[in-house]
Amino acid sequence: MSDSRRDFLKKAVAGTVGLTVGGKILASTARSYHRISGANEVIRVAVIGCNSRGTSMAGTFARQKNAEVIYICDVDDLAIRKGIKSVKQVTGKETEGIRDFRRILDNKDMDAVYIAAPDHWHAPASILCLKAGKDVYVEKPLSHNPHEGEMLVLAAEKYKRIVQIGTQRRSWPTLTQGIAELKNGVIGKVYMAKAWYANTRGPIGIGKVVPVPSNLDYELWQGPAPRRPYKDNLIHYNWHWFWNWGTGEALNNGTHDIDVARWGLGLDYPLKVNSVGGRYQFKDDWETPDTQVITFEAPDATIVWEGRSCNGSYNDNRSRGVIFHGENGSLHTGDNSYMIFDNKNKLVKDVKSDIVITEGLNTTSPGEELDALHVANYLENIRNNRKPFADALNGHKSTLWMQLGNISQRVGHTLNIDPSNGHIIGDKEATTLWSREYENGWEPNI
Repeated sequence: MSDSRRDFLKKAVAGTVGLTVGGKILASTARSYHRISGANEVIRVAVIGCNSRGTSMAGTFARQKNAEVIYICDVDDLAIRKGIKSVKQVTGKETEGIRDFRRILDNKDMDAVYIAAPDHWHAPASILCLKAGKDVYVEKPLSHNPHEGEMLVLAAEKYKRIVQIGTQRRSWPTLTQGIAELKNGVIGKVYMAKAWYANTRGPIGIGKVVPVPSNLDYELWQGPAPRRPYKDNLIHYNWHWFWNWGTGEALNNGTHDIDVARWGLGLDYPLKVNSVGGRYQFKDDWETPDTQVITFEAPDATIVWEGRSCNGSYNDNRSRGVIFHGENGSLHTGDNSYMIFDNKNKLVKDVKSDIVITEGLNTTSPGEELDALHVANYLENIRNNRKPFADALNGHKSTLWMQLGNISQRVGHTLNIDPSNGHIIGDKEATTLWSREYENGWEPNI
């Protein structure tokens, strides 16, 4: 671990001791945080997407020293109320609620945004905010498709803004210690990583076309995505399982774990990607796999991700995790913890976190105090114009790995990948899924 990262983690942990666990397109390039002249200056943040994860994170941002949540943005009035309530519980103050986040982008008193909208909005919303001169924290996955991810990376470079992706494990101190041990050779040469996610999700049924609720701006919710009729089994969570808006469990949760695997192995892009699986458990509208195994071939290593959305049986006594296998043993990572075993399966080291986290399958916030470390990192990056641990390019790479897995699943065969840039080689069918169709007039551009 670098000295600068070690120092940050010490400061971040110290700073969270008192934390409670529980249509206009604008293109301003003004660097609004130039007015942030020191650590005591307030960074003003807008939270975009507040139904679930965003509500929790609105409170986390509000708890940060010298940060202020000045807008709660959501297309659903009920979600806006949830976000406002979350902030008020921390600050005692009412935060302004806005349906259309584009209306606030010309406010030069707003420095940064946090984005937890659905996947199809992640890259387009981020790009709009970057063009407006705002720094961006966007939840995983970075993008809905590979082309958008590349666009977002270019936008961050063009507008010289901070982009941090919500792969928050990069800020977890005990996990960071374990990855450092791995890189320092604690189990010798590492040649395999196994990642998994298991949950027991129920069926979503066959949706009926019904009138859009009065509290919801469905047109704005769809945004860049081609228009589909409103159905009663789509919003607010089941959109994850429809290709038009979501990216399946592979991107919903697998992005976190493959990011840890990439981090530990020091990998940029794979050489080959293959996926098998399907929607097996229920007969309903769910389009993405509920069972999926993605295998990645990289130079001198194999990486496997196993996703089970409808069978929560544990691997390694945990619902999710990453195991690294090497010539002298294995390193098992969990929620900000790790264990080291030798090749005879003897436990050599067991390092647990002193930060308590909640159930790992909590979709809102599995560890608010750990989330705060990543948020603190984001705010410090803004103040110091410093590259994040989980920057746009790293976020794109980890997102792309899982996107390639989904593309392989959809075309039904192995993909050959250019290891210099992650692009698919010589496969016209698969390459058609590199981008997507957009609703006319909603196409993102930089």
